[in-house]
This record gives sequence, C-alpha cells and structure tokens, in this order.
Amino acid sequence: MNKNDIQYFKDKLLKEKAILEEELGSIGQVSQENPNDWNATSGEIETDSADENEVADKFEELEENKVILNKLEPQFNDVKAALERIENGTYGICEISGEPIERERLEANPSARTSIKHMRG
Repeated sequence: MNKNDIQYFKDKLLKEKAILEEELGSIGQVSQENPNDWNATSGEIETDSADENEVADKFEELEENKVILNKLEPQFNDVKAALERIENGTYGICEISGEPIERERLEANPSARTSIKHMRG
C-alpha cells in the first residue's frame, strides 16, 4: 500500500471517528477510569420536582442509550485501533496471515484487521 492509499484510508477513518465521537457524545460520556470506555447518560432530572413518570422516562432513555452505546463503542475503538496501525506501519496487514488486506475489504470496512479469507464467519 502506497502513501496515497494510506492517506486516503486515514482520512476515511478520521471522518468516521468524528461521526462516532459525535454520536457517542450525544448519548454518553467517556469513562473517568478508562478512556476507551463510554458510559450511557440521560438528560438531567430535577429531583425535587421530578415525578414518577419523569423518572421512569429517564431510566428508559438511559437503557436505550446503553443499547446504542454498546453498538457504537466497539466501532469507535476499532477505528482508533486502525489509526494506531497507520501510525505504526501495520495498517492493511491481516493480523492472522500477515498478508495485505484486500482493498475492497478496506473500502467496505477501513478498520478491518483481517483479510476476507480470515474474517469471522
């Protein structure tokens, strides 16, 4: 893979990372203990004026945000890992075979860690 290809995929990954960060930020916040972990949040409740329905709505919102976060967080971490592979010169190399990952696979999933042959079935 040449420098232009690397830059092309780096740009795609940076755009995807920004989108994921925005989406994650709208439903959660980065964990204080682990910067690779996100915690779901819901809107603020005024406890002195909160009624049972408002509290129930906030708990429901929190549970929905957890489901969404559980889908987005792994994607976000995969994108960050792919950007790290770009920096250390191992991007586009299958982690199983050590062979180059097919361009069409990287086009479909720029954070792919394996070739088509070795992707999970």
